[in-house]
Amino acid sequence: MNSRTDAWQLQGHTALITGASKGIGYAVARELAGLGSDLLLVARDGDHLEQVRVELCDDFPGIEILAFGADLTEAEERLAVFDWIADLGAPLSLLINNAGGNQPKATLDYSENEVRAIFGQNLFSAFEMCRLAHPQLVQHAHAAIVNVGSVSGLTHVRTGSPYGMSKAALHQLTRNLAVEWAVDGIRVNAVAPWYIRTRRSEPALADDEYMDEVLDHTPLRRIGEPEEVAAAIAFLCLPAASYITGQVLAVDGGFINDGF
Repeated sequence: MNSRTDAWQLQGHTALITGASKGIGYAVARELAGLGSDLLLVARDGDHLEQVRVELCDDFPGIEILAFGADLTEAEERLAVFDWIADLGAPLSLLINNAGGNQPKATLDYSENEVRAIFGQNLFSAFEMCRLAHPQLVQHAHAAIVNVGSVSGLTHVRTGSPYGMSKAALHQLTRNLAVEWAVDGIRVNAVAPWYIRTRRSEPALADDEYMDEVLDHTPLRRIGEPEEVAAAIAFLCLPAASYITGQVLAVDGGFINDGF
């Protein structure tokens, strides 16, 4: 390969993808494997994750794909993931913080525990995964972190204020780490999707009136696909993106630019 071709490949990389068994995380796994990266997959449902791992191994022979079931909101389980990685002996070079969750409600209807749970899923687990990954990432010449944020962290959408707050904080974590860890050779970016066609979005989009309203505010006039978010994440991982850090890339069909 020549140097330009190498810039658009991920051979020699090992990517840790959280929330890897479904939706965007699963699409990211397929995209990175297709670019040549080995994969370390993490999700809460270990049995389903193993089925996904076997499927990916069949589709991408020659790529090493391993899986570990863990709830990353639990400190001991986060540590178990990195004990597992240490035992494997292959330095991690890419971290995709995709795991998250939500409980949409009106602001006054949340209990304190529900708010803390949303922040735990979307922010605190990613913060700790970044810190735990740092000793591994500094060993690779082209290390990168990509956090999966949301347009709800950029503007008001009807996902509930705690979700938007947690994603806005994740975007700011991205900016802070990009500056702080640049000296370590670690690039840190984020993507901010709008509505993407996943199981989580299906109930809301099943309402025809609501769907029409969503499309009215989306200049491209359609719902995004997980593969389109995965492509953006993959780009931010590539050596071709080596001068890009601290950015939050909206994958939103133009939604964030639609004033009226």
